[in-house]
Amino acid sequence: MATASMPALPSRPLVLADLVPAVRARTAGLVALGVLFTALLAQVAVPVPGSPVPITGQTLAVVLTAAALGPVRGVAVQVVYILAALVGLPFYSEASGGVDVVLGATGGYVVGFIPAAFLIGLAAKHGADRNPLKAIPLFIAGQAVIFAVGVPWLAASAAMSMPQALDAGFYPFILGGIVKAAVAAAVLGTAWKLARRS
Repeated sequence: MATASMPALPSRPLVLADLVPAVRARTAGLVALGVLFTALLAQVAVPVPGSPVPITGQTLAVVLTAAALGPVRGVAVQVVYILAALVGLPFYSEASGGVDVVLGATGGYVVGFIPAAFLIGLAAKHGADRNPLKAIPLFIAGQAVIFAVGVPWLAASAAMSMPQALDAGFYPFILGGIVKAAVAAAVLGTAWKLARRS
């Protein structure tokens, strides 16, 4: 009697998601989990006095999902995340959503999640997330991409000068970005160590 074979794990996983057996629904399921994870961390929000931009867990979620899922799935997570908020799902900070929120003063940061996810996912595909000494600079660079889109958007949408936008939407977030990069590097480094032992 023939027995059904189990799907094989790849011999050389490129990103953590490749450790999940290649069933048909894998990609859709991983993307959906990434969207929900980003929405969950978005609710971790700390207001910044004088700024419309809060400190949130979103960028940590972008780093983790992009590195774990790779460039294509990482970008898909952020595109679906934006689309979900556009249709009104409360996926942004303080359970907000809708066109006004997505296109508002902080919208550029979320748009910046897309190129950041691609950059981080591509580097992770080449192993840059496995060593903290490589991962931390990568994750800082990924967050810098987010600010490169978000700060000019903030300046334009809130009628600020660039120095004002930098004061409100960049400088207060530098230390937090470094901490998030270190946290993500520790999480992913640990995950890879555990994966190698199994």
